[in-house]
Amino acid sequence: QVRLVESGGGLVQAGGSLKLSCAASGYGFVLNIMGWYRQAPGKERELVALMTTSGPTNYADFVKGRFTISRGNAKNSVSLQMNSLKPEDTAVYYCAAARWGNPNYWGQGTQVTVSS
Repeated sequence: QVRLVESGGGLVQAGGSLKLSCAASGYGFVLNIMGWYRQAPGKERELVALMTTSGPTNYADFVKGRFTISRGNAKNSVSLQMNSLKPEDTAVYYCAAARWGNPNYWGQGTQVTVSS
């Protein structure tokens, strides 16, 4: 069973930076898609960034130029470097993964809070 464990959330002031990390374990196949979603209070879960094993990425418009997604060399981890954070970035951030297509494996989530 695929297990995704996030780390790196916390409280930061507006304009600051945080790095989220996610490690995958418990499977015997390649997770071709890994990335991040987020869910703010009272809102639906939304895509932040996804990355394939071959490198192509998909960023939400609201993070372009501020967030950078990357995958570890062993392709069983994914990170999200978040710069120039804004209060509206406050949310629970979820690691997501799939062999192909839409993510069907999810982490437990990590809270990111940006104060103004």
